[in-house]
Amino acid sequence: MSSSNIQITPIQETKINNVDFNNLQFGAVFSDYMFECDYKDGAWQNPVIKPYGPISMDPSARVFHYGQAVFEGMKAYKDDNDNVFLFRPEDNHARINKSSARLAIPEFPKEYFLDGLKTLLDLERDWIKKGMGNSLYIRPFVIATQPAISASPASEYKFMIILSPAQAYYAGEVRVLFAEQFSRAASGGVGYAKAAGNYAAQFYPTKLANEAGYQQIIWTDADTHEYLEEAGTMNIFFRINDKLVTAPNNDRILDGITRKSVIQLAKDNNIEVEVRRVSVAEIKEAAKNGSLKEIFGSGTATVINPIVGFSHAKENFDLPKLENSYASLFKEKLTNIQYNISDDPYGWRYQI
Repeated sequence: MSSSNIQITPIQETKINNVDFNNLQFGAVFSDYMFECDYKDGAWQNPVIKPYGPISMDPSARVFHYGQAVFEGMKAYKDDNDNVFLFRPEDNHARINKSSARLAIPEFPKEYFLDGLKTLLDLERDWIKKGMGNSLYIRPFVIATQPAISASPASEYKFMIILSPAQAYYAGEVRVLFAEQFSRAASGGVGYAKAAGNYAAQFYPTKLANEAGYQQIIWTDADTHEYLEEAGTMNIFFRINDKLVTAPNNDRILDGITRKSVIQLAKDNNIEVEVRRVSVAEIKEAAKNGSLKEIFGSGTATVINPIVGFSHAKENFDLPKLENSYASLFKEKLTNIQYNISDDPYGWRYQI
């Protein structure tokens, strides 16, 4: 497929003039167009770009009954010269296919993914606003559409991309709760996949944490709850003295693209990085003896999100306020690459 094979249905009138880009709620406003492609008769076919709007589905579509649904999160950025860039999009394509394979969903061809995305973003350039912190959030996703309620993989699917203008994802101070009872994912499960059900399952414990005054949960391993793994929407890093520590990828942890970028930037800035199991006891002891300097999360939506304190087993810990934090260093270096402010020696930036 190339852009010439994508059928484009033009909008009647743009919605952009009705959007307050200085007061955006994350993920609540959507651009004029969306990309859609169906899987039928053993092949992806009929790619279209059409006005954003509702889709019609049979009530027996298997996604509603058996949860075959995966998604990705990406952003498009605009520099001061109106050039548009993506950040490591091929990694997003690889990951949505990895997620799809785990849920028995057919993989989406790379050329379809990139051509569809480029064509869609070309139409929506005005929705990508200049300025640090402004971006266009990109949500590719796949759902099972075959109308049948037998418990087996579907034979029909829909791949879509929708776009939402965004500003900074988190605001204010973030405090986290270390999980003691609930689990996000179990060994051998789908924790490493960006499966819709992973997020549904964590909403209830996160709601309880919110009610107790915490913005996020840092999940622990399902077997013992002794080792820290990741937060609901972020991978997690710990700074112990001047060393950066993060949990290794496994079949419970999402292979974060921002996480990989932070690890590379740390190594290239002479910051020691240890990718290993991180115990709750170690972090609590480090907080008590003063060697725990920072905790921060990384992710597409948030980029880098500093954490000011945590709680576990009714013990509360506050982190020191640092002038020259690792969190601020990595956020600056990442966003400078994303917004075409600095050189990109890694080839992460992808121009549209």
